[in-house]
Amino acid sequence: MKIGIEAQRIFRKKKHGMDMVALELIKHLQQIESEHQFVVFVKPDEDSDCLKESNNVKIVEINAAPYPIWEQCLLPIAAKKEGVQLLHCTSNTAPLFMSMPLVLTLHDIIYLEKLNFNAGTTYQKFGNLYRRWNVPAITGKAKAVLTVSDFERERILSYFQMPPSLVHTVYNGVGSHFKKIKDEVLLKEAKQKYKLPDHFIFYLGNTDPKKNVIGVLKALSILKARKTLPCKLLMLDIDRNYLLKIASQIGDPGILDDVSFTGYVPNNELPAIYCQASLFLYPSLRESFGIPMIEAMRCEVPVITSTTSSMPEVAGDAALLTDPFNASDIADAIVKLFHDKALQNSLIKKGIIRSGLFSWHKNAEQTIEIYQQVLNK
Repeated sequence: MKIGIEAQRIFRKKKHGMDMVALELIKHLQQIESEHQFVVFVKPDEDSDCLKESNNVKIVEINAAPYPIWEQCLLPIAAKKEGVQLLHCTSNTAPLFMSMPLVLTLHDIIYLEKLNFNAGTTYQKFGNLYRRWNVPAITGKAKAVLTVSDFERERILSYFQMPPSLVHTVYNGVGSHFKKIKDEVLLKEAKQKYKLPDHFIFYLGNTDPKKNVIGVLKALSILKARKTLPCKLLMLDIDRNYLLKIASQIGDPGILDDVSFTGYVPNNELPAIYCQASLFLYPSLRESFGIPMIEAMRCEVPVITSTTSSMPEVAGDAALLTDPFNASDIADAIVKLFHDKALQNSLIKKGIIRSGLFSWHKNAEQTIEIYQQVLNK
């Protein structure tokens, strides 16, 4: 059988979480023997080396039109031309009109909830509007919906009139390059390249309000006022003007003096950052899964995450949980974990076990099973 996979943005250099999920799925489908051939539909972009064709995967580049036009018009035409018998759309939305069965990966429905965190940028606002228009319509046409946690599955079922048997939890995995690095030369090179402090708290987020940058900076401000801030916070590629606005909003414009910035870090270089962190801070307001938590666990770094949404489900007992809506609670968790070596060691050991439960190979195997169920109907 010929199966189409929409992976529109996997060739862009600065990949987002959904891009990495699609890319890892396809790479692991390449490794699994099956009767299926896969046609991957992408936009041309600068990182085309991230995926190569194989005996069971063909890559079809579709012109770089605006996102809705690409998805609603060009994708179904290309899928029909290639003769695919099933189309898997991997990033929440899909064409409304097409001739073949649809499998949809619905990572989350945050944009439909009352507490949608008021996405700030024009791009984020437009994306939310497009999803609010598309997702309610497309879920009624999908032959199967994949999502990334039991928490998100329950949210989807509470919003849409769908048979529970059509909505499947397929957990994300974690890249094999995420592991404890013992090569001191490699670690030193990363430290010099990204100007890493000797000690730092690692925060991995962006301007999406659900990532809780405001809560993180408030917690730092509280610790600075208490004179208990143990070290600098490390952020990657976050817009500086956005951070200045948040710092002014919380009444502490100078708080960014306690933050180090690396700029963009490619995914394959992230382990060398994780492995030099004192702890990993991930107090999102809302997540459907939270891959960075598992990456940190694989790199043997103790994790702080939230009591909300999917994070307790994914982290299990391998992270220190905190209330993300309470900056003082986040601050207390930072101090506790930074200074409690026994707790650090306990969470690291539990994290190694917990992160071992999540695998891209398992993700791909489950996805193929769902393809087969749809094709057999």
